Amino acid sequence: MTNEKPKRIMVDMSATLLHHGHIRILKAAKAMGTVVVALTIDEDVKAHKGYLPELRYEERREVLEAIRYVDEVVPTRWLIDEAFLDQHTIDLLVHGDDNTNRINPDRLVVLPRTQGISSNLMRCRVLESVSQILQAREKK
Repeated sequence: MTNEKPKRIMVDMSATLLHHGHIRILKAAKAMGTVVVALTIDEDVKAHKGYLPELRYEERREVLEAIRYVDEVVPTRWLIDEAFLDQHTIDLLVHGDDNTNRINPDRLVVLPRTQGISSNLMRCRVLESVSQILQAREKK
């Protein structure tokens, strides 16, 4: 029997609109060890995505902390680097195949994105639903 500590696995995300793709990557990361979510701060979401998230950082953090696959949530800027991983004693960074973080390949696990879902797609679906509701009201 070994007394080896579980690996610390970081998953970086904005989680502006949480969906099953996020849950799948968190679940996969949890199978590897202790999961630390590096959650993008609001200012960086605005700077890189062009909008403030629907839920602010503290609200997104609260939602993520309620997920059984998440052990810890820390604030982060848009990109993660080796120094950030070291600061949080991280063994591996787990990311979808859209990764742009410059991390040593030995510390990076790239997983395929869940097809057919994204936060942007969810926003489009919401706009379509709102449009349908407004059109139905106009017909009354």
